[in-house]
Amino acid sequence: MAMAVAQHRESSSGSNINKHLDNGKYVRYTAEQVEALERVYAECPKPSSLRRQQLIRECPILSNIEPKQIKVWFQNRRCRDKQKTEASRLQTVNRKLNAMNKLLMEENDRLQKQVSQLVNENGYMKQQLHTVNASTNDASCDSVVTTPPHSLKDANNPAGLLSIAEGTLKEFLSKATGTAVDWVQMPGMKPGPDSVGIFAISQSCSGVAARACGLVSLEPTKIAEILKDRPSWFRDCRNLEVFTMFRAGNGGTIELIYTQMFAPTTLAPARDFWTLRYTTTLENGSLVVCERSLSGSGAGPNAAAAAQFVRAEMLPSGYLIRSCEGGGSIVHIVDHLNLEAWSVPEVLRPLYESSKVVAQKMTIAALHYIRQIAQETSGEVVYGPGRQPAVLRTFSQRLSRGFNDAINGFNDDGWSIMNCDGAEDVIIAINSNKSLNIPPNAVNALPLLGGVLCAKASMLIQNVSPAVLVRFLREHRSEWADFNVDAYSAVSLKAGSYAYPGMRPTRFTGSQIIMPLGHTIEHEELLEVVRLEGHSFAEDNAFLSRDIHLLQLCSGIDENAVGGCSELLFAPINEMFPDDAPLLPSGFRVIPLDTKSSDTQDSLATNRTLDLTSSLEPGPATNHIAVDAPSCPNIRSVLTIAFQFPFDSNLEDNVANMAHQYVRSVISSVQRIAIAISPSGLIPAVGPKQSPSSPEALTLAHWICRSYSYHLGAELLRPEPAVGDSLLKNLWQHQDAILCCSLKSLPVMIFANQAGLDMLETTLMALQDITLDKIFDETGRKTLCSDFAKLMQEGLAYLPAGICMSTMGRHVSYEQAVAWKVLEADESTVHCLAFSFVNWSFV
Repeated sequence: MAMAVAQHRESSSGSNINKHLDNGKYVRYTAEQVEALERVYAECPKPSSLRRQQLIRECPILSNIEPKQIKVWFQNRRCRDKQKTEASRLQTVNRKLNAMNKLLMEENDRLQKQVSQLVNENGYMKQQLHTVNASTNDASCDSVVTTPPHSLKDANNPAGLLSIAEGTLKEFLSKATGTAVDWVQMPGMKPGPDSVGIFAISQSCSGVAARACGLVSLEPTKIAEILKDRPSWFRDCRNLEVFTMFRAGNGGTIELIYTQMFAPTTLAPARDFWTLRYTTTLENGSLVVCERSLSGSGAGPNAAAAAQFVRAEMLPSGYLIRSCEGGGSIVHIVDHLNLEAWSVPEVLRPLYESSKVVAQKMTIAALHYIRQIAQETSGEVVYGPGRQPAVLRTFSQRLSRGFNDAINGFNDDGWSIMNCDGAEDVIIAINSNKSLNIPPNAVNALPLLGGVLCAKASMLIQNVSPAVLVRFLREHRSEWADFNVDAYSAVSLKAGSYAYPGMRPTRFTGSQIIMPLGHTIEHEELLEVVRLEGHSFAEDNAFLSRDIHLLQLCSGIDENAVGGCSELLFAPINEMFPDDAPLLPSGFRVIPLDTKSSDTQDSLATNRTLDLTSSLEPGPATNHIAVDAPSCPNIRSVLTIAFQFPFDSNLEDNVANMAHQYVRSVISSVQRIAIAISPSGLIPAVGPKQSPSSPEALTLAHWICRSYSYHLGAELLRPEPAVGDSLLKNLWQHQDAILCCSLKSLPVMIFANQAGLDMLETTLMALQDITLDKIFDETGRKTLCSDFAKLMQEGLAYLPAGICMSTMGRHVSYEQAVAWKVLEADESTVHCLAFSFVNWSFV
């Protein structure tokens, strides 16, 4: 065996590099050989690389070493790398465990202080109760200390501001590490080695408060810089403007800040804050950023813009950041707010009176964001090729901000109300100054000749999990979306390409391809590109692809997530997907409310999808299918829908009508989906009764099927045992559009299955406003009139292929229609007429 031996001194760090064990014997290499092997290994660490073999052959100094020995050297080298990596990982885990242990010890000390305080208060109260001569109005027994509000008079001079700042610092620290607030652990959040941190919410205090503390692998100054830039991580923050700033005498800084917050729905005004923010360093080296409101409702840089906001109060809040041994920081976050819940409808007040909501939207979001930045900085998060984390994060923020802009419609952004449908609360707003949410200095900016139109609405949905609903909307877009409307929005983003949706009908193939771009470390948000495949109906363009690409942001689809809401936001994009692509977001936001108790009124509303305005006023109860529903909590959520459309000034009215009808159609589809996926799995009935003699939906379904068999001699549905409401479900899910109309001088629709509602593009509630003559074109009406006498005499009529009209004005073709009389149980009384449209489709 050839062996190269060199006599040289080995350092302690190099003894394991120049000496390797081979078959129980140590093999020594020269320093030059080790250097050459290291170069080869650095360039080709993989053992099966052909490049490595080539480099070894090209290196003369390695020619006198057997290949087996070289192989052993590389194996040992890889083992040492793995050992170093594992040792480094264990050291990191150990540092985190030590920091978490320190954090838990501090939390335990705080809880012990809180217990001692409660014991003392309890003993004091017992003493007062047993003291006969004690005064009942003794102010010393008050356990709540209320600090007087700080007026603008105190803020007119630096000394007054410094006094307010020092008081804010003291109160904040008593909340962050003391017992000023009775904190309780947030449900579902347990501390541990793999947890994000420790989260708590207030149990009984003025306003709503939340607290978080955790370990973050960033320096304190970097964390403070990120958290002070609230719009970058808090999606509900519209604007933060530093009104003035000056240095405090102790080396800190004092800032007067005006902040505007978006409203999450269309049903309540937005909030704003006028606050003092104090940044300083404590004697132990900890960095503190604390903030509180200053009194004065008219304060702020723009009084006119503040007219659309309700002034809320921020009680002493902020961030306590302390560096850890071995790197990283321990962060304490406190958010304490009074959101003035009196100014919102009663059904929405849980959103403004819940400490849990504040924790989800602000406190936990802040800690998650800085942990996300820390992992991106360290390289722990790996994204797809070609996109940097900051770019993807910017896209997510632009989608969210664009959607919030559309929902709120602030006047200073150029929005104005064009129309408000009081019956359904569909609001049409127009913006002639809209810039398509394009970043500054964008190369791909597109001129808009008219502007942007937004149709939006909010409603209450019940008995459906927000995560389940949004997940279904994401995975089954064809159940609620109109491909032609998506195509219009996509085409309109191309310069000079405005067209009305009905001009270029396109068929959606049903194929939806979702391509992920990235996600947050907690998988709370997913950023993805969706490709919708479509083809033209025109024969000359039959093979021309009309695919649509959407940039989509999905959040809150995990039922175990701690997010405050579930969202599905999307915007059409160019297939090239530039970083400065113009975005016009639309979508859905579902915010859970409180779980109500099962009282009499709630039981009447169980398993229904309601319009929010109808829930604010008492009304007559409606009848529904009587089936035994499983016991489940009455989950209530607020669903907010907003769709934006660019338009040319010449097509403003057309686009407004289209947008209004489209949002009504989407509302109908979402209501249907919410009922279908609810835990009870109920199928909607015919809606409110038309008269006391109207049958229940299940009875009507029996009459329809039995009459069909009586007149045609065939079964409408597949023969199977009718158990419970299975016959109604089968009729509801039948592929043909089945409609029923009354026998009046002007027949109106009283029932339709799912296919019938889809064909007419309407809802069960709006169905009763549709007359029979409106669904046929002129030829169809003439055919029906000529066959009507035969229908009434023989009970059956076949209508040839023809064209129907949907409520949105679209043409619907069908191969054949069958009409028959629906007989009641006595088989002599005609209850209504039924129509079955076979193989229908939009044209």
